[in-house]
Amino acid sequence: MWFRNLQLYRLPSQWDMTADRLSEQLARLVFQPCGSQDLATQGWSAPLHDALVHSIGGQWMIALGVEQRLLPGSVVKQVAEEKAEEIEAQQGFKPGRKQMKEIKEAVMQELLPRAFTRRRKVYAWIDPQAGYLAVDASSRTAAEPLIECLHKALDELPLKLLNTEHSPGGAMTGWLAGNEAPAGFSIDLDCELRAVTDEASAVRYVRHSLEGEEIREHIAAGKQVSKLALTFDDKVSFLLTDKFEIKRIQPLDTLTDNSEHADVTTREEQFDADFALMTGELRRLIPALLDALGGEVETV
Repeated sequence: MWFRNLQLYRLPSQWDMTADRLSEQLARLVFQPCGSQDLATQGWSAPLHDALVHSIGGQWMIALGVEQRLLPGSVVKQVAEEKAEEIEAQQGFKPGRKQMKEIKEAVMQELLPRAFTRRRKVYAWIDPQAGYLAVDASSRTAAEPLIECLHKALDELPLKLLNTEHSPGGAMTGWLAGNEAPAGFSIDLDCELRAVTDEASAVRYVRHSLEGEEIREHIAAGKQVSKLALTFDDKVSFLLTDKFEIKRIQPLDTLTDNSEHADVTTREEQFDADFALMTGELRRLIPALLDALGGEVETV
């Protein structure tokens, strides 16, 4: 499987952790399904089979299991209003604010055990040698539950945000203005430009040539690139944001065609082959991208 997004964090190079010890510590907070009165639960789940840490070639994958009960507020409100009408008919006056709150809480307790549940996994990749932790999430906010659960489960987690010398927005604006991508990269057909003084003012180009003079005019008028589609080494395409988020990761045919394994016959073998291929390419892409942004800046 390939991650769709990367929210990148920095671990110390040669982090003092083994896959077995990580698995033991994650087991302290293993996933449990929702109880009858739980709106949601989360905990560590096996990425593939039973092991909480799936290791291939020194690269680790972990997964946070999340289960949520689907109980829309509109349903609770409707049932509570029906209950309130019945109570009003019995007591002769409308329920007050405090009583209405009690009615809603009682309705929640009544409906929760009957509500459907939705289960999903949030995956993370750990490169213990290079010191990267990457969460397959569309934003930092979406990655926070996994990071918080890691902090709860592990004795110590020396984790920092990964920052660069040059701001991604400024660098991407320079690449687009000069119509020249950094070494190893090419500019694709999607971008978004935002006004520095008014974030609500934005221009988006989708599957559109970015070589026209119109783009330079937007940049000259003060807009900065907030998202830019790029391809690395003609093998992996992605969208880079001004928050240093890597999104819409897609392996290209030149990569997948050359990586077909005739001996891959099971789902497990395919999972491992994809994971090895993905981590192999991303371990090249991330340092190249850091170099293109002036190198990494250590945060305190």
